[in-house]
Amino acid sequence: MEQALTFTDPDGHTISGVLARPEKKTDRIAVFCHGFLSNKNSATNRALTEILVPQGIATFRFDFFGQGDSEGPFENITVTTAQRQAQAALDLVKTKGYRKIALVGSSFGGLVALLTAAKNPKLSCLALKCPVPDFPEMLRLEFGDKEMAAWKKTGTIPNVIPGAGGRIKLAYGFFEDCTRHSGYDAAKAVAAPALIVQGNSDEYVPLHQSRRLSEELRGKNVLVVLPGADHHFSKPEDFREMTTLLAQWVSDHLKPNSTASAAR
Repeated sequence: MEQALTFTDPDGHTISGVLARPEKKTDRIAVFCHGFLSNKNSATNRALTEILVPQGIATFRFDFFGQGDSEGPFENITVTTAQRQAQAALDLVKTKGYRKIALVGSSFGGLVALLTAAKNPKLSCLALKCPVPDFPEMLRLEFGDKEMAAWKKTGTIPNVIPGAGGRIKLAYGFFEDCTRHSGYDAAKAVAAPALIVQGNSDEYVPLHQSRRLSEELRGKNVLVVLPGADHHFSKPEDFREMTTLLAQWVSDHLKPNSTASAAR
């Protein structure tokens, strides 16, 4: 069963979400943080929901500010706003009786999930798909000095969606806000067991970021590098392996008899 929900973040923005529940009542749930220029109904979020709900685990997916059906002009999004919205999503599912909570993040959402997990020590687990613990580094590498200067001057960036072309509006304040958030620093406060999955042909996120993140995480963690997989896991076999790994990690740590800490 899927239920559309709207809720507000601490700044009063309206957020759109979908709660997917198994037939039997459960206190176990996975909360999804989608990637940049994506939305709550991403292929990854849908696939994970299809795997987890039949196992008796609910899922909650939501749209970040200015994306999907959530309020706001995308050009004004910041990591700070996204993190506050992820926290609001966690607070919402707790009010609905969910106590064993997994946080799942993809790319940009992986950074947001890290920052949020650092503030929620009772999470059962963290599952990350090609997270970006150092977003400023990724942006500099992706755009180069010329595009970074153009961004600052025009308030636009190249559309990074494969095949899209053109430019999109994004305030340079996004980059400035990114510099105030370190996934590596957050990792030192993350006690929940964490899984990181990334391809070694990722064209956006440097693999050394995931390797360093694995070293910085305070709790036990596993880094899985898929040979030949790109950022979007565009090969069906890579996508299937990535979603299987993430779902299995969540399932293992949300088992009714699991010793993993429950969220309170």
